[in-house]
Amino acid sequence: MLQIGKAIVSLDVIQKEFCCDIVKCKGACCVAGDSGAPVTPEEAQLIESLYPVFEEYLSDHNKAEIKKQGFSVTDSDGDLVTPLVNNSECAFTFVDERGITKCAIERAYFEKKSAFRKPVSCHLFPIRITSYKRFDAVNYQQLDICKPGRICGKSQGMPLWKYLEEPLVRTYGSQWYEELTYAAKNLPQEL
Repeated sequence: MLQIGKAIVSLDVIQKEFCCDIVKCKGACCVAGDSGAPVTPEEAQLIESLYPVFEEYLSDHNKAEIKKQGFSVTDSDGDLVTPLVNNSECAFTFVDERGITKCAIERAYFEKKSAFRKPVSCHLFPIRITSYKRFDAVNYQQLDICKPGRICGKSQGMPLWKYLEEPLVRTYGSQWYEELTYAAKNLPQEL
């Protein structure tokens, strides 16, 4: 592990390769899991205020679940998360013409209808950050659903930290990311 600012970064973040292959995984990260995507209270409020912007991309079933559950819920661990449909997929998803599950919030962002891309926890995935009183633990969560991403990352020689540059900068800032880059490039090979 290495420390950059208040973040304790797992060496897996630097040493593992990853590049999302959504055509193969079909957006499984938006469907698999026992809880919704972690959101901050600020993100939950933002999602609620932006709902009219991305609501058109959602199915009637998803809209009904959001109406029933709300824009965020507290899961069994006490964390604020996005609501789920059928205890599976995130309520803010849609399925495109290729059968890929995607984020409606992000679609509005790419169509320039919103400046909010999506919850940072989603943007960072498969990195998960756990915040403690004195530090953040920055870890790579290696799940079976992301096997296509590991294969793609290896074939492209794409380190996880490079693939997730944008959300890491979004989370910690460009100076922090520059320090991560320096550390990654100067890490002894025997670690």
